[in-house]
Amino acid sequence: MRVHICAVGRLRAGPEKALIDDYLLRFDRSGRALGLGPATLHEVEDKKGGGMKAEAALLQRVIPKGAVICALDERGKVITSPEFGNLLAGWRDTGRGDVAFITGGADGIAPELRARADYKLSFGKMVWPHMLVRVMLSEQI
Repeated sequence: MRVHICAVGRLRAGPEKALIDDYLLRFDRSGRALGLGPATLHEVEDKKGGGMKAEAALLQRVIPKGAVICALDERGKVITSPEFGNLLAGWRDTGRGDVAFITGGADGIAPELRARADYKLSFGKMVWPHMLVRVMLSEQI
């Protein structure tokens, strides 16, 4: 099962990018034996300032057709790392070819796109900076 991280905003060189690159490289090496991977980061940017609705349209363009959509959202379910692994394994074992983890910009994910998600995942009750969410997600993957 291919893994896609679909995120609003471009990550520049720095510690967050270095961590994501490291975690995704580790995943690509170890995931193959588990039937997972590769992992791809798709970054979109709303240069016209259209807000959440414009960001959602850009995100929808990079989500593979037929992918499981998992929205990273503070209203989502808080789960443990083993539960997260089981979630991925379950999608893989039911024959899903792609999973797309979507993260919005500073204002979150547009309600219409969030409603389309097959699963909503939260990293806790606190709201995290969207760039840091990518790091945490990459590590969990």
